[in-house]
Amino acid sequence: MTRPEADLFAPKPASRLRIYAYEIHDEAHAGQLKVGQTTQDVKTRVVQQLKTAAITNYAIVLDESAVRDDGTFFTDFDVRNALKLKGFDNPTLEWMECTVADVQTAITDLRSGKVHTGTHHLTFPMRDEQRDAVDKTYDYFQSIWAEDDDAVPEFLWNAKMRFGKTFTAYQLAKKLKAHRILVVTFKPAVEDAWRTDLESHVDFDGWQYISADAGGDPSKTDPEHPLVFFGSFQDLLGRDAAGGFKPKHKWLTELTWDLVVFDEYHFGAWRDAAKELFEGEDEKAEKKELEQEFGKNLETFAQETEELGNDEDAFVPIRAGAYLYLSGTPFKALATGRFIEEQIFNWTYTDEQRAKARFAAEHPNERNPYGALPEMRLLTYQMPEELVSIAHQGEFDEFDLNAFFEAKGEGADAQFVHKDDVQKWLDIIRGSYFPTQVDMLKVGTKPPFPYSDVRLLPYLQHSIWMLPRQASCAAMVNLMAEKQNVFWHDYTVVNVSAPNVGIGLDALPPVRKAIGNGFDTKTITLTVGKLTTGVTVPQWSSILMLRNLQAPETYFQAAFRVQSPWSISNPNGDDPNEEEVLKPVCFVFDFAPTRALRQISEYGTGLAPEDKNPEHAVEELVKFLPVLAYDGSHMTQVDAGGILDIAMAGTSATLLARKWESAILVNVDNDTLKKIMANEAAMKAVMNIEGFRSLGESIFETVVNKSEAVSKTKKEKGDQISTAEKRELSDEEKEFKKGRKAIQEKLIKFATRIPAFMYLTDFRENTLYDVITKIEPDLFKAVTGLSVADFNLLVSLGVFNAGHMNQAVFAFRRYEDASLAYTGIASHKGLRHYGLYDTVVAVEKVH
Repeated sequence: MTRPEADLFAPKPASRLRIYAYEIHDEAHAGQLKVGQTTQDVKTRVVQQLKTAAITNYAIVLDESAVRDDGTFFTDFDVRNALKLKGFDNPTLEWMECTVADVQTAITDLRSGKVHTGTHHLTFPMRDEQRDAVDKTYDYFQSIWAEDDDAVPEFLWNAKMRFGKTFTAYQLAKKLKAHRILVVTFKPAVEDAWRTDLESHVDFDGWQYISADAGGDPSKTDPEHPLVFFGSFQDLLGRDAAGGFKPKHKWLTELTWDLVVFDEYHFGAWRDAAKELFEGEDEKAEKKELEQEFGKNLETFAQETEELGNDEDAFVPIRAGAYLYLSGTPFKALATGRFIEEQIFNWTYTDEQRAKARFAAEHPNERNPYGALPEMRLLTYQMPEELVSIAHQGEFDEFDLNAFFEAKGEGADAQFVHKDDVQKWLDIIRGSYFPTQVDMLKVGTKPPFPYSDVRLLPYLQHSIWMLPRQASCAAMVNLMAEKQNVFWHDYTVVNVSAPNVGIGLDALPPVRKAIGNGFDTKTITLTVGKLTTGVTVPQWSSILMLRNLQAPETYFQAAFRVQSPWSISNPNGDDPNEEEVLKPVCFVFDFAPTRALRQISEYGTGLAPEDKNPEHAVEELVKFLPVLAYDGSHMTQVDAGGILDIAMAGTSATLLARKWESAILVNVDNDTLKKIMANEAAMKAVMNIEGFRSLGESIFETVVNKSEAVSKTKKEKGDQISTAEKRELSDEEKEFKKGRKAIQEKLIKFATRIPAFMYLTDFRENTLYDVITKIEPDLFKAVTGLSVADFNLLVSLGVFNAGHMNQAVFAFRRYEDASLAYTGIASHKGLRHYGLYDTVVAVEKVH
């Protein structure tokens, strides 16, 4: 579906919210002020209110901005509520008995972020999808407990930001009648949301909240009311304590927790992605960022759950009734099949935007609860050959952003290695580079370059640019400040990757200071990795991807920074159902088109791993994330089929081969290894795979027994473990990790034989599984060394991951077809379907 241009480049509103106060000079209103809000001119709004009553004896005594330091808005209700908390009377409606100075004080408190907790004034109900999440989780828990009272079920919410996970998790706890709720997070910065939701909504009145930061004495809590304890994983657990709680939290092990919530946990996928994200910071900063962002203990947690296959209660010394996992990008958990379909609730970007469109159609005159969540647009640009030629990589000459923006030196001395070419790039993105202007005249159309198109400029008032290294950020600051770049002098450039800027949330203040209220300023934030996860800057409306990011989780976590909502509720103070959206859409600009489209295709399939047709998954995503590609002359919208064609044809045989060398194709956790050990035929089959005889059957028993023994010792000994025992455990850990890796490598080596088999076979419309098992079993055994019966058995035991094999076969066959079509050859004339590993998909593009 191609969108009309007016829809793709929606105009950006520029309304401002003001708080005003006026007094009426008569006896009835003596000592009182009317406190209200509006997005109109204050004088105009006050006249509108008073002219019908013919009141002329009034004076406007206050007219202030309602924008906080962090870009969010406070309302006239907030001001009046703050005044009431200070003891001022509210005799009627919007009238307060106070002075102008009192109102100004309340506004100052609100603007600086002073929070009044414990008011329990919010009454909004759950949205439909939140209710669905609670009901599905509740029903699953009950079904498990019906079979076994002592079972400890676990459930995953795959929910993107803005789902309302904290509020919904509390609603689940309420439905479960949970009295003790433990919230463990991998990002301590999210505590504010957990506390505010609990203390502001009427549904949780009387609930008790304790945390390391908020304080509270657990011994003095009321057993009649639910207790929530919030703690960071880093604070609660420590490797030095062999997985035990720190002494100050020993009391946690003495209670049975009805519900344990693990928040912001990405199941190990972030371990590699994190390293990629912060590559380019200086070594010291990178280490600190990684520790603050993900903590040393996340590695322990991921190892225990993923490698050892242990349940949480096997190494987290707490007693739990049930576990709930919350994550925005749990791709690894979904891909490895740790959770079955009945244990997962999905709420993705696509779900959110579909709900937004549906609500608007069904309730045109009501406030849309999803209305402020902007729809994303991805615009990709093919750079001129003269720039691509100086920084390309791979056999398809992809534009290498890391090489192009390479820089040397520090601070004021930093300079780009290809400075002249980066200068040309700066000129291109504002539409002032002469060669591209000539090309535009020839074509007769002007493509929407970011800083030149009048429809895009409002969305670039505040943007974030991701660059490959710290030196690149410093070099960009220096280049933009040079006298020839007068256009860029209008923007305040904030380099959050500079050595003197803090890490984590400490990097945010200089950005907020530069943005101010967001209306009267223009900013560009330069970063390598800081502020691209877990922060909200409402005014950011666009991101420029100027570095190579390989993991789709990392790419879209950064991209979603600009999808934060920015809106004004009840803009004129007279309609609580009215909302003025200041950011209806947001933009991702990318200058390496093939890689960007590959990210889209991988992200789309990652959102729907259960969908056996990757094209359907990508089609669903691009319905709400339109992709426009500039090929050097025209900007055109690309459909799902086109994205997959470019992504596959623009890859290389080497990259596709790596898909068959990936660890996610095989499972070597303890559960899978035990299944092999318990099945004589399976063990015999494995021993037929090249290289396994040299390892010997005993390696399976060694890996399982030693890993379980180490885990058991850590759990039992806790803080009492001696130095000698630690050393012994460390040696045993090294031994079973080495063994597990050896098993994994041999299985992967077998998987790499499958592409060779595909090259040799000629049955494209049959599933690879059918070709292996029914059509050419002898060829399969000749190429791989494994019989069909052996292969079938190992697949049934989960040794090989069918879902990922589907994607790898799809990529292989689409790439092969697109590559041959490019040369004018049809791989298989009349081909109407692709056979994948265990399913068949149509060749026709989806429109």
